[in-house]
Amino acid sequence: MTAHDWYVEHCVDFVTRTLDSGDETSFADHLRRCEECKAAVQSIERDFAWLPMGAPPVRPRPGFRRQILRDVLGDRQPAWRRWIVPIALAASVLIAFGLYVSERRESDRIARALSTRTGELMALRDSLSVMRQAARVLQASISMNGHEGGLLIFADDVSHRWNVVVHGLPPAPPGETYQFWFICSDGMVRGATVTSEPGRPVFLTLGMPAEGGTVIGAALTMEPKSNRSPEPRGKELAHMLL
Repeated sequence: MTAHDWYVEHCVDFVTRTLDSGDETSFADHLRRCEECKAAVQSIERDFAWLPMGAPPVRPRPGFRRQILRDVLGDRQPAWRRWIVPIALAASVLIAFGLYVSERRESDRIARALSTRTGELMALRDSLSVMRQAARVLQASISMNGHEGGLLIFADDVSHRWNVVVHGLPPAPPGETYQFWFICSDGMVRGATVTSEPGRPVFLTLGMPAEGGTVIGAALTMEPKSNRSPEPRGKELAHMLL
């Protein structure tokens, strides 16, 4: 990869302000000298001009996107350090497995723990892949009972998957649950149930539904747990169109 290839690859990161401050400064300096990259950035900015979908344009506060990404990954270290904790955890599980392998019950417990951690690590790698390749980033703010949260979607048009982040919301009241919906050309399609945890964002990787036609947007509602209807019946918290 040439130096210029790096700038071409990170045009979307520059527009969405997810580059490190040093990289962002270098990128801005490069744009003054490269018409090709300048045109690419301007094209991406035009694609993002409709955000946040019907509301007056508001520039996110400085560091907002970086904060969301760090909260999702549970790590406030530079990007290359985010793998340290999963790798160290996997190593500790392997060591524990060697120490207790003589006891069948304990070895079974450790094997289950290792399988869980491996699944979490693979899910993290898969999520990072979608976020790096996301062609579009959608966001909506949610105000609820004194809590300020939001819905953030990284849409990867290549793999047809979305990384969905729900953050800042209180736990759902008893008997109710948060429900994510796909807005499709033929109607609403139930997506995933969202379980909110205090102080932690909820992170989902979702494929496009097989029914309902073309996906044209997304919504988040508060639904009664007893509602299994294919259509939302509860209060709508967020609504966005592509």
